[in-house]
Amino acid sequence: MKRCRDCDQDKPLEDFPPAKKSRDGRASYYRTCMGARSRASYRKRRAAEGRTVRESVEVPPGTALCPRCRTVRPLTDFTRSKAKASGRHSHCKPCHYEQTLESARRLHGSTRDCHLKRRYGLTSDDVDALVDAQGGLCALCQERKAEHVDHDHLTGSVRGVLCFCCNQGLGNFRDRADVMRKAIDYLERTTWQKERACPGVYRLTSPRPGAARSPSSSALQHLICSRRG
Repeated sequence: MKRCRDCDQDKPLEDFPPAKKSRDGRASYYRTCMGARSRASYRKRRAAEGRTVRESVEVPPGTALCPRCRTVRPLTDFTRSKAKASGRHSHCKPCHYEQTLESARRLHGSTRDCHLKRRYGLTSDDVDALVDAQGGLCALCQERKAEHVDHDHLTGSVRGVLCFCCNQGLGNFRDRADVMRKAIDYLERTTWQKERACPGVYRLTSPRPGAARSPSSSALQHLICSRRG
């Protein structure tokens, strides 16, 4: 047995850290007291350097501590990760989102460049060049502003830049030209068609003979002016 100089209690000799300079080969302080003295000394040195020390936080079962915001949250507040033994990311969802944005800006300049590079292998300048080559308009309808990169879902190659409506329309048709031809035939047989005669001016034409006609269809067969799109 040996008495600790801090807590003044007798403890088993093996519970004292090794110390070569001591006669009995053990330090003068019990392990728990030695740890407390080490932490106090560390805080003192950090304070002298003008730096702070992060205090330990109790983490109950079913929760985790986010190292960024230093808050204890339920595990459901952390995104899933197969790379972690716990199955969750180290940072909570808000901090993980902020960290992702910071990384995108640091590595690629902006979140837009990060997205374009990862998904299409392009930069913002590449997309801007495509839009300029299309006259700033959708490569399909040539009416709305080109904003969405369109790509071949089979090969991944970029085809052009479309407006939201045309891009979503191609996606809904699953890039199947045969289904789109059937849709065109169906519309021509059943629906009045609006054809652009010149910018801002459209002409309505009736469906093919035999299709159902609206009572007011005859009044619509002339040039009309409407908003683009």
